[in-house]
Amino acid sequence: MAPEEDTGTELLLQSFERRFLAARALRSFPWQSLEAKLRDSSDSELLRNILQKTVKHPVCVKHPPSVKYARCFLSELIKKPSEGSVTLSESTAIISHGTTGLVTWDAALYLAEWAIENPAAFTDRTVLELGSGAGLTGLAICKMCRPRAYIFSDCHSRVLEQLRGNVLLNGLSLEADITANLDSPRVTVAQLDWDVTTVCQLSAFQPDVVIAADVLYCPEAIVSLVGVLRRLAACREHQRAPEVYVAFTVRNPETCQLFTTELGRAGIRWEAEPRHDQKLFPYEEHLEMAILNLTL
Repeated sequence: MAPEEDTGTELLLQSFERRFLAARALRSFPWQSLEAKLRDSSDSELLRNILQKTVKHPVCVKHPPSVKYARCFLSELIKKPSEGSVTLSESTAIISHGTTGLVTWDAALYLAEWAIENPAAFTDRTVLELGSGAGLTGLAICKMCRPRAYIFSDCHSRVLEQLRGNVLLNGLSLEADITANLDSPRVTVAQLDWDVTTVCQLSAFQPDVVIAADVLYCPEAIVSLVGVLRRLAACREHQRAPEVYVAFTVRNPETCQLFTTELGRAGIRWEAEPRHDQKLFPYEEHLEMAILNLTL
């Protein structure tokens, strides 16, 4: 292809990827431009790139497909309902602005899948998420599990800013919005530093369920997490303690051992949830995932 044709193809691919991943406005996708590119292209690179970004496993296209096939395939994609979709704005860098919280990590995807398979754990309940990051898990729960209220929390100002944007991007309203949809959960984005938050501050949330995903990344974070869980138990002293689910990727067995050891020291019992089989999100299949159900 000529350089200007390469540029046009890349722009068209970016347009498709942006609209597909957002699960919005796909019906306005420039089909005629796509058809022209496929008709004039000497190979199937454009369609191959689109297929690789929109199906579970990469597709190898050995022969140039017909325009009719391309349009039929892409038309099938937009028939999927968007009500259960999640739209995210996140960083392309693992570490950005001094935090890892601006990207979605694998255990967040795994916990979202588990929640979708177990909606009763969240329906009509108040959920507090610790270390929400980009917000994928919470947005999936808000859309698919019908909680009464959902509190996203994190400590980094840039993460909180992105979280608020992602909440609004998904058609949810923040609690202060008087025009909020009464059928949607009450959504709050809260700044929460595990090391300094008090029992009194945690009491204001009154969660029935507490979740966290991929927050066991260093010994200091583990100690801080167990500390905030102990305070959550204290703030519900005369009530039933919240159910707690912590999801993580087993990257280092010593880190996992430290977590369970610290839980034991704090008098927090735990048991592992059975591994679920349904895979809705594109994380690496070889990764070992776990979800612990904690009893405060």
